[in-house]
Parts: sequence; C-alpha cells; structure tokens
Amino acid sequence: MNANILVVDDEKEIADLLEVYLKNEGYEVFKFYSGEEALSCIENTALDLAILDVMLPDIDGFRICQKIRESFFFPVIMLTAKVEDGDKIMGLTIGADDYITKPFNPLEVVARVKTQLRRYTSYNNPNKNEEQNEFDIRGLIINRENHKCFLFGKELQLTPTEFSILWYLCEHRGAVVPSEELFEAVWGEKFLNSNNTVMAHIGRLREKMNEPAKNPKFIKTVWGVGYTVEK
Repeated sequence: MNANILVVDDEKEIADLLEVYLKNEGYEVFKFYSGEEALSCIENTALDLAILDVMLPDIDGFRICQKIRESFFFPVIMLTAKVEDGDKIMGLTIGADDYITKPFNPLEVVARVKTQLRRYTSYNNPNKNEEQNEFDIRGLIINRENHKCFLFGKELQLTPTEFSILWYLCEHRGAVVPSEELFEAVWGEKFLNSNNTVMAHIGRLREKMNEPAKNPKFIKTVWGVGYTVEK
C-alpha cells in the first residue's frame, strides 16, 4: 500500500518501532523527533496520515495538528502518555481523528492507521454506485459523490471523519442515532462507555456549522440517547 505517513515522537525507541511496523505494511514513513522538522515535512511532502506525539521538546503535537488543519485534511492520530479525558477531547476538538494512549501495542496502531486510511481513501474516491449520493436538508447540502458539504451556499471544510459522521446522521435523518451506533459505524470499532470521541467530533462539526451548542438547528442532542438530524 503506497501511503506516506508522518511519525513524530521525541522518544526515539517509539518512533523507530512505529517506523519498522509501518514499513512492514508497505507504507513510506517520514520520521522525526521534533516538531520543527515535522512542520517542514508537512509543507513539502504529500502526506496521507500523521501520527503525532503530544509532548515534544519544541512544539507540542496539538499545535502541529492545528497547523495541519489549516491547510490539509488527511487523518491525524495523536499519541500521548496522558490518560485524562480533557486531553483526549482537546486533541479531537482541534481536528485529530484518533487518539492512542501510551504504552500501546504497535499492532493496534497499525490497525488504527489502516482504518483511517480506508476512510480517507473513501473520502477521496467515493463509491458512485450507491443509490443516493446527496441530501439537501434545510440549506445543508452534503454530497457523497464529490464529498463536498455546503451550508447556505458556503462550503464547509470537513475532515473525512467529520464528513462520515454528518453523512451517517443525514442518511438516518429523522431517527435518533445512539452514540454507540455512530461510533461503530464511523470508526469500525467497539464503543466503550468512557469514549468521548463522538461528542468531541460533534462539537467540532457544530463549530464549523456555527451552531450554538444549546440550541443547534441541524445536529440535535437527545440526552442519554444520541444525536439526530431532523427531516
């Protein structure tokens, strides 16, 4: 599989280990131990995915993720030794697609990479054989064929994960989609009760749509159940 993956971690052993496992899967790896070097690579290399350590000696992973999201939409996976939900939510809110806590099994990282790349590939090469490719819901237009989304005529710059969440909700408009179902449909993994991933991504979607959290027009929260986009 020809995909360019950025790996940034100041712990040399971890970065080297990830490089070995990813190269064994056929990926091209661009490995760095500092944020400054990584930023230069981001600007000059066509990347398909980034794996960023949060704690770096110069620029933290959150800042690098923010810089990526200013211009690019490829998946970002954050690595951290911290386990606090607040750190996880912060990473997801600024545009990360996944979050892995150290210590980790490198095979799990490879599996997460494959999941994110499948979604990213689908985002850029949509299946045109599906029955319905577009929804127009009260000024919100989302098209799976060209993977564009417009709100009142203005294009929303969505990451592949954000697009997948919004598409799934629109596809099931009128119904309440439980957080567990939404997570498992988009991420393809088993949902855990302590998982705040869906909530963080919904919050970022609402921010991009200029939706007030207390009274959103499009993505509504049904407390204790999940989310819904009304018909």
